[in-house]
Amino acid sequence: MPQGTVKSFDPSTWTAVVLDDRLAEHPVDREAFAASGLRELRLGQRVRFELSSDGDDERVTNLNIVSL
Repeated sequence: MPQGTVKSFDPSTWTAVVLDDRLAEHPVDREAFAASGLRELRLGQRVRFELSSDGDDERVTNLNIVSL
């Protein structure tokens, strides 16, 4: 499971962007965030995530906190 850092989080839409250790950005949509059971994310927070591919589009499907 790859790890990364929270680059941005919008609490009004429950969307985020995770920057992986290779500096690639991965959007986290509302559904993936809601399925994680998390209430919020902080900038710079370390997370683990799973990616699902649909053609050329990769989506975060699972998100877990590594460090608070």
